[in-house]
Amino acid sequence: MSTPLQDLYQDGKKASPGLPDGIKNYLIDIDGTICEDIPNEEPERMLDAAIFPDALDTCNRWYDQGHIITFFTSRTEAHREVTEAWLNKHGFKHHGILFGKPRGGNYHWIDNHIVRSTRYVGTFNDMVEKEVTIQVFPK
Repeated sequence: MSTPLQDLYQDGKKASPGLPDGIKNYLIDIDGTICEDIPNEEPERMLDAAIFPDALDTCNRWYDQGHIITFFTSRTEAHREVTEAWLNKHGFKHHGILFGKPRGGNYHWIDNHIVRSTRYVGTFNDMVEKEVTIQVFPK
């Protein structure tokens, strides 16, 4: 499935493309988010990792709605084959996989595009609106 990118312009100059309104670019962790948490040091457990309830249905629903699904994992390129096999075995629809996410958590993403973050805490389903305090750069 191709991704519908739109060109953005700044002062008459072409800038990085963006997605159409309403389309989200989901970056979804694997271990501890859609399945049990398997450390990189135990790759023999990865193919049989237990899937979390609602993860498959939710991810595939988002994909079918036209959103972009990319798995972003701390697994390394050495784990690509087993990771792809696990995703295919369970039927996860996705556009790509990014390996080598820094380990350890406490992520602080800085970007020129809108970034929304949701911490997985045990229920994988559609998200709800909630007002929170965030850190931003001063103007």
